[in-house]
Amino acid sequence: MAMSVGNNEGGVNAEINITPLADVMLVLLIIFMITAPLSSHKIKVTLPQANPHAEKPKKAVPPIDLAVEKDGSLFWNDSQVTQAELHAKLMVMAQKSPQPPLQIRADKTTRYRVIRKVLETAKGSGMVHIQFVTNAPPKGSE
Repeated sequence: MAMSVGNNEGGVNAEINITPLADVMLVLLIIFMITAPLSSHKIKVTLPQANPHAEKPKKAVPPIDLAVEKDGSLFWNDSQVTQAELHAKLMVMAQKSPQPPLQIRADKTTRYRVIRKVLETAKGSGMVHIQFVTNAPPKGSE
């Protein structure tokens, strides 16, 4: 706190002392001037080259097609299943190695809570590869 000098009042000076603020700002400026050039250097990594003649995977696992209609009915590879049957089938598929991907085709007007329940069932069953199937955008919209 600063005290006034030279006047008869002798009270407390209410003006703000900005000297400490200026000192802190100068220290921060110096720190940023030193650290800024250090953060601009990128780490150089030599990436491996792809071998086009490498062996292809022997057999791709066919995906599981799960259709969800707007009323919440589920279709496993075009055959209707209940939520309990879906859970049981996903438990079996989750144990396979390699695990087949689950492709979810949901109707555009399906409520999100229905899709969320399907996702929770799939994750709870141990499914790792879950995909959503959509239509491709029209060719002229890019």
